[in-house]
Amino acid sequence: MHEAAKLIRAGAVVAIPTDTLYGLAANPFSEEAVLRVFAAKGRPADRPLPLVAADVDQIEVHLGRLPPRAAALAARFWPGPLTLVIAAPAGLAPQVTAGTGSVGVRVPAAAVARAVSLAVGHPITATSANISDEPGTADPAVVEASLGDRIDLLIDGGTTPGGPASTIVDMTVNPPALVRAGAISWEQVQACLASA
Repeated sequence: MHEAAKLIRAGAVVAIPTDTLYGLAANPFSEEAVLRVFAAKGRPADRPLPLVAADVDQIEVHLGRLPPRAAALAARFWPGPLTLVIAAPAGLAPQVTAGTGSVGVRVPAAAVARAVSLAVGHPITATSANISDEPGTADPAVVEASLGDRIDLLIDGGTTPGGPASTIVDMTVNPPALVRAGAISWEQVQACLASA
């Protein structure tokens, strides 16, 4: 974890296991590092990059305090596959937000992803570890075959659980809006919001 964190702080791109698929971790506050993620994936510039964090405290220190309804969802569903879209701080590399002024972030259930974020000291990118428009993968061997010469390190945590991607909810609008259906149902999200 510490070697991965050292590389990420130096601008490297590291493939890590998450609670769904493998993701590409890089420093979202470094434009050079973020551009390396886009280049590795062949990702169009109009697609923002999601982030993961070690915990809520890390998010609030580096990205800003969660609004009350976002905090309620975080308390209910994190660690887990729920991405919350919040206002982006000025310090993020502009490519992370793709000009939207907002950023998606979650605290994953995967211990490795949280540990890497903790060791880095701030949230990290977590876009799927695949060539853009190809399927994401739960298999580290597939990551190595497709991206091995484009990344600096692969943390082989074995096959990840796979399954549906994280549910994405936009908390910058009122009422909050479903951006992408995923592992947590919209009905569960709405029930939590109604009781917040």
